Amino acid sequence: MKAILLKGMQIYAEDQKIEEGYILLQDHQIIGIGPSTDLPASMGVEVMEVPSSFQAIPGLIDIHIHGVNGADVMDASVEALETMSDALPKEGTTSFLATTMTQSQAAIEKALINAGSYIQKYQPPGKAEILGIHLEGPYVNKSKAGAQPEEFIVNSSIEQFKKWNNLANKTVKIVTLAPEQPGGMEMVKYLDEHSIIASIGHSDATYEEVSQAIEAGAKHVTHLFNQMRGLHHREPGVVGAALLREELTAELIADGVHVRPEMMKLAFQQKGEKELILITDAMRAKCMKNGIYDLGGQAVTVEDGKAVLQDGTLAGSILKLGNAMKNMMAFTGCSLEDAIQMASVNPAKQLNVIDRKGTLSIGKDADIVILDEQLEVAMTFCRGELAYHRGGDSSENLTSKKL
Repeated sequence: MKAILLKGMQIYAEDQKIEEGYILLQDHQIIGIGPSTDLPASMGVEVMEVPSSFQAIPGLIDIHIHGVNGADVMDASVEALETMSDALPKEGTTSFLATTMTQSQAAIEKALINAGSYIQKYQPPGKAEILGIHLEGPYVNKSKAGAQPEEFIVNSSIEQFKKWNNLANKTVKIVTLAPEQPGGMEMVKYLDEHSIIASIGHSDATYEEVSQAIEAGAKHVTHLFNQMRGLHHREPGVVGAALLREELTAELIADGVHVRPEMMKLAFQQKGEKELILITDAMRAKCMKNGIYDLGGQAVTVEDGKAVLQDGTLAGSILKLGNAMKNMMAFTGCSLEDAIQMASVNPAKQLNVIDRKGTLSIGKDADIVILDEQLEVAMTFCRGELAYHRGGDSSENLTSKKL
């Protein structure tokens, strides 16, 4: 594969910010990075000149996404996952977890078989990479079901999960469950022993029960504040435990709809940039027009940036991960470096892929996002291949030549 040199932009590298820097890509990896002044006069590579006002950041990693652009993981088709992998680089997402939801056993198994097979067979560069599966439900609490269909909610079953993970070619990385439900604590322990992340979500657990789950191996909280026992001065609940316990990394849907800006600020002040992960929890209507869409066999109305069931319950989001970063900066006052930590570094660490994802450094996958002055995505590389290049505006300043 020919080498490509990106040159001229600010770079948010792993351990420093470089003004007017370069990144050299070859064979899907970053093979060079530094100030442009360090480049030799002639290298015999294709050069893409990038404006000095643009920024290069590591590719974003969405560990909780159901669908986009009309496709959903529960469609259980190669075409659906291809649609997602094609669409996500436009918002700066270069890798993600295919996220299932509570459905019939047959529907879940079909989706797991499809995603597990896709992960092993259909992962070309130039598209967002599926790093594994996030199994959201069906081991949740009916009282905190949200958009998870109650009729398919069941108690945790290790035997059933073993079967499911085998069907998925052992690609399940996160399981969202309610630890207070029958079999929940045993499931948390089993998942931890098998290096799968047990995430507390759709849960009515008390603070004590969450503490028990942490002892059993829980490390993660699914979409903080949403569909979980809230904060009370005599019962801190799941929210209180998430905010207080450093052992727990918490997902946050930073769209200003699922969580009020003030609560996003509280979460950031309490957890800091090292313990939060920005997610979208997006459903198939993302990137589509207002209208009525399907989510797990339920009609979802999308209008004015919100996706809701008929009774008004929020049903996933239509949030883009790049916008989640911008929202977080606007609502909390955090820096771009902090937003990168929450959208790239932390998910890579949590999924144990920080050796190849999450930061810009030599030897890592060339997952790179170029942002313009407004922090809008101008260009995205997925494992060294151009996956998205916005046209018709300032990104046309990106020019190619030979060095």
